[in-house]
Order: sequence, then structure tokens, then C-alpha cells
Amino acid sequence: MSSSTCSEVVVRARHLGKAYQLYARRGDWLKQVMLGWWKSYYKPFWVLRDVDLDVYRGESIGILGRNGCGKSTLLQVICGMTLPSNGELRVTGRIAPVLALGATFDAELSGRENIMIGGAVMGLKRAELLRKFDSIAEFAGIGDYMEQPVKHYSVGMRTRLAFAICAHVEAEILVVDEALAVGDAAFQRKCLDWIDSFRKTGTLLFVSHSMAEVRRLCTRAIWIEDGRIRAQGDPSDVIRAYHRALAMEKDDVHRFSAGA
Repeated sequence: MSSSTCSEVVVRARHLGKAYQLYARRGDWLKQVMLGWWKSYYKPFWVLRDVDLDVYRGESIGILGRNGCGKSTLLQVICGMTLPSNGELRVTGRIAPVLALGATFDAELSGRENIMIGGAVMGLKRAELLRKFDSIAEFAGIGDYMEQPVKHYSVGMRTRLAFAICAHVEAEILVVDEALAVGDAAFQRKCLDWIDSFRKTGTLLFVSHSMAEVRRLCTRAIWIEDGRIRAQGDPSDVIRAYHRALAMEKDDVHRFSAGA
């Protein structure tokens, strides 16, 4: 299928599942490594369950749901940060993962050094990074902190740096997970304006608890509950159903328990 057609699937998931291994005792991990072929010494905690999803080139998808429902895990699997436990996943195109990059900065290195490493991880050559460095620094807007170790940065400053790098990698898919929630108002406006421009040619996967941002930025919304897709479609319709459920359905704390 031609890449010029809007019907091209850039992310396809079939029966996708992700389970983490929870151990009741510290020594059980070693038992699992040595004897796991014979017996399991952990309880599986399923974060994603049987997810079927097609994301088409040029779509802007908002992903919503309660805390712990599996939103961030789904994006982590799509970005390749963690492997699925079962199912199939195919991703086509370069991803700029704002959620992943900020979490993997080397705290002992400076902002400048993390730009070079982070950009290289996402496929940019050194010459490209040097050419784009001034623009990245201007976008981040952290001034002299650019030469300081990242361990001295606030969460908001890390987010500024991560978003600035991702804005310059010329990716086909942008993944944003609550990154705008920790920025100040001026930086949020800068990011939203940049995302508006990116949406004209790229594909957006956007997790946010701000329904106003989902309505503004997204052409489709996906509501995840207990690791499964409960509803998807027009953002206004999905948000309305989600709010109705929040008001009428009791939050079940057992969803955070292994085996739930």
C-alpha cells in the first residue's frame, strides 16, 4: 500500500497483552530463574489484555482512562521500551517518544550531552545534531542549565529538554504521555502549537487526563479500562461515555491486584 494514502496502517496490534511478574518473596525471583521451566514462582499482573488496534497514517489518537488502566504501558510497548507478553505488534516509521526519552536521560551528563545521546538513539547523525543543536536549545529554553548535569533539573526542565529533542528528529509518529502536564503555561502553549503543526503530516498518539486537549488535538479517542479497549471513536462521544462511567461506576481498587 502506498505511503501516500491515508489508509496506511502504521501501528497494528493483534491480541496484544502485557503481564508483569510479581514475586511475594525476594528469593522467588532466583527460584524462577533456576527452576522456572518446572514451576512458576510469581503471580502475573496483566496490564494489557487482548488489545486489537489499528493506527492509520495521519491520525491523531487520544488515549484516556483511569490511573493504572494500561494507557502508558500500551505506549511503552508501541515504543519498544518493553516487550509484549503475547500477541503481535507491527510499527512502521520513526517514533519520537516524549514519554521514553525523558525517563532515560543520564542524570550525570549535561543537557548538551543528553541531546547528543538521545538524538543518536532516535537515528540522528552527529552532524545533524550539531546543526540542530541551537534550535533544540532554543526550544527547550533552559538557558545555562543546558551545560549542567540533568540531575539538577526539575521534572519540568527534563520534559522541556525531551520535547525539544523529539521536536527535531523528523519522526513520523509522535508519542506523548502526560508530558504537557508538568510544563508551565507558556511551554505548554509552545508544545501544543508545535503538535498542531506536526499533525499536518505526522501521526500522534497522545495520553492525557485533559479532555480539552484530547478534543482539540485528536481525531479519534480510545478509552482503555482494565487493560482492554472499552470504547473508541469520535473524541466527544468517547469522552462523554467515559465521564458517565466515572460518575456512575465505582472505582474498583482490585484492578491493581495480581490475578484481577
